[in-house]
Amino acid sequence: MSATADLLETPPPGKLKAFLRLVLIEHSVFALPFAYIATLTAMFLADRKVHWGTLFLVTVAMVALRTFAMAANRIIDREIDARNPRTANRELVTGAVSMRTAYTGSAVALLVFLGAAALLNPLCLALAPVAVVPMVVYPYGKRFTDFPHAILGLAQAMGPVGAWLAVTGSWSWDAVVLGLAVGIWIGGFDLIFGCQDVAADRAEGVRSVPARFGIAAALYGARGCHLVTTALLAWYGVLTQAGPAYYVGLVVVVAAFCYEHSIVKPGDLSRLNRAFFTTNGFVGISLFVFALLDLVLRGLHLA
Repeated sequence: MSATADLLETPPPGKLKAFLRLVLIEHSVFALPFAYIATLTAMFLADRKVHWGTLFLVTVAMVALRTFAMAANRIIDREIDARNPRTANRELVTGAVSMRTAYTGSAVALLVFLGAAALLNPLCLALAPVAVVPMVVYPYGKRFTDFPHAILGLAQAMGPVGAWLAVTGSWSWDAVVLGLAVGIWIGGFDLIFGCQDVAADRAEGVRSVPARFGIAAALYGARGCHLVTTALLAWYGVLTQAGPAYYVGLVVVVAAFCYEHSIVKPGDLSRLNRAFFTTNGFVGISLFVFALLDLVLRGLHLA
C-alpha cells in the first residue's frame, strides 16, 4: 500500500468520534444559520420555493469546510496548544487523535467540500479554493499579525456569499453585506475568546489583540464589532425588503449582544464560556428562526 493510501485510510469508529471532538463539530451552529438565511433568501427572491437538494448541499459544504478548517487549525497549532495550560488536553496534544487521523479527516473533509461545490454549480467549484485559503492562513496569522481575528472574520464572511452563489450562480451585494455582518460578529467574539489566553500568548510570543493591547481594549473592540454587526444586519434587512419578523429577530440579537458584554469584564472572565459558546450560538439560531418566519410570512413555500 502506498504512503498516500495509508494516510487516507478510513479511521475506525472510535477514532472518528475522537476526530469529531477534535474539530468541535457542534460549533457549526455559529456560522451555519447565516448560510441558511442567505440560501433561503436567495430562493425566496428567485421563485419563492425551497430547493431542498441545494439546501442539503450547502449544509454539506459548510460543515465540511469548517471541519477542514478546524482540523488544519489543530494540526498547525499543536505545538502552541501543548504549551498552553488551557489547550494542553486537546486531542492532538494528548495523543487521543493521531496526526494520521487528523490529516485523514482534514483531507476527507476537503474532498467532501469540493465535491459539494462541484454539485452546486461551476462557479462554486471555481471559487472553492478562495474559501479554503483563509482557513489555512488563519492559524498562521497569530505568528505574524496582532489581528488574526480579522483573518478569521474574513474566512467566516465567505459562508453567506458562497451560499447565495450556490442558489443563483451569480454575485450578490446583499450576500456580501450579510457576509460582512457574520465575519465582523465572529471576529468580535474571537476577541473575547482570546482574552483567556493573554498570559500564555505573551509568554509564547503568540500574537493577538488581547495579548498586544490588553483585555480591556479587546473587549471594547468586541463591542465595536458587534455594533457594526447590528448595523450591517439592519442594512441587509433593508436590502432584501425584510418584514417585521426579521427585525424582531434583530432586536433579540441586540439583547443577546448586550447580555454577552454585560457578563464579561476585564477583571472578571469567569463567565467567558457562557458569553462565547451559549450566547453566540443563540445569536445565530435565533436570527435564523425569525428570518425564516419572515420569509414564510412573505410567501416562501417550504413544500
